[in-house]
Amino acid sequence: MNVWEARWLRAFHMLYYACLALGLILSSGEGTGEGTGEHTAPGPLTLGIAALMAGWHGFFVARRPHLLGRANPMAFHLAVVCALYIALVMRDRSFDVVVFGLMPQPYLLLPRPWSYVGAVATVLSTFAARGYLDDPNALWRLVGSSGLVVAIGLFVDYVSRQSAQNRTVGVLEERARLAREIHDTLAQGLSGIVTQLEAAEQAMPDLSAVQKRIALAKELARDNLQEARRSVDALRPGPLAGAGLGAALAEVAARWSRTSGVAATVSVEGTPRPLSGEVGTTLLRAAQEGLSNVAKHAGAGRVAITLTYMDDEVTLDVFDDGAGFDPDVRGAGYGLAAMRERAGGVGGTLTVESAPGEGTALCLRIPSN
Repeated sequence: MNVWEARWLRAFHMLYYACLALGLILSSGEGTGEGTGEHTAPGPLTLGIAALMAGWHGFFVARRPHLLGRANPMAFHLAVVCALYIALVMRDRSFDVVVFGLMPQPYLLLPRPWSYVGAVATVLSTFAARGYLDDPNALWRLVGSSGLVVAIGLFVDYVSRQSAQNRTVGVLEERARLAREIHDTLAQGLSGIVTQLEAAEQAMPDLSAVQKRIALAKELARDNLQEARRSVDALRPGPLAGAGLGAALAEVAARWSRTSGVAATVSVEGTPRPLSGEVGTTLLRAAQEGLSNVAKHAGAGRVAITLTYMDDEVTLDVFDDGAGFDPDVRGAGYGLAAMRERAGGVGGTLTVESAPGEGTALCLRIPSN
C-alpha cells in the first residue's frame, strides 16, 4: 500500500466515524429519544449500538488493513456493520447520516466483483432500516439506488485502473530514459576509453605516445564518471551545467577530436536563446551520438556540427565525410533508435541522409513553441 492509498483509507475511516458522531449530535439536538416522540438524549441502547458500530469497525477493519480486499472475513464484518446500522436507524432516524460513511465500505472491504454485491446489500440495508421495503414502489427505488451505487463503484474502479496503467507507463518511460542515458554516457565513454587503451597498446614501445593515450583515457574516465553521477541525480548533462548549448557542443567536439584524431568544428547560426533543459539535453546527446557513430563506423576525416536557431524551431546538423551507409537497411545499433526516441519526447524529428561513400548527415529538428 503506497502513501496515497493509505491516506485515502484513513479518510474513509474518518468519514465513517464522522458520520456516527454527526448522528449522535443530531440525535441529541433534535432527537426523539427511544421512540417516545419527546426531545430527549439518545437512550442507553441507542448509544450502545452506536458504540458497538464504532468499536467493531475500529477493531476488525481499521486495525486490520492487511485483510482489506479479502472476501473472508471482510464480508462477515460488513454484514455485522449493516445489521447494526439497521438496528440503529430503526431506533433513531437521526442516524440516517451514517449511510454516507457506510456506502464506501463495500469497495474498501471486498474484492471485485464481490464489492458490487456488497454495495447492493448495503443499499438494501438502508431501505430496511427506513422501512421502505413495505412500499409497493420499493423495488424500483431499490433498483435505481443500487444501479447508482454500482455505477459509482465502476467509475471509481475505472479511475483506479487508469491510474495504475499510468504508473506502469511512467515506469516503462523511465526505464527507456535510463537506457538512453546509459547508452549516451556510460557506453560511449567506455567505448572511448577502450579505444584509447588499444591505441596505447599499439603505440608501444613509444613511451610518449603511450602516455598521451593513457592520459586521454583517464580524462574520458573522469568525464564519464561525472556524467554517470549527474545521470543518477537526474541533473542536466555535465557540459550544459554553467554553459550555453553552443559552448557545450564546442567542448564535446573538442574533447572528441582529441580522442579520435578527427577534426570536428562547431558553428552556431541565428540568435541563440534559452532552451528548456530537456531540449538542450536532447540536442547535446544527439551531437554526442553522431560523433560516436563517426568514430565507430565512418572513418571520416572531418566532422561539422551546426546549431541553428530559427523563429519556430532549433535544428542540429551533424555532417561527416566518411564511408556513409544505406539508411534504408535496418541496423542493429541502439544509437539512432535512442536519438529518435529522444527527439520524439520533445516533439522533434530526426532525419538521416547518407549513401555508401558519400558521408552522412544527421538533422534533428525541434519546434521552439
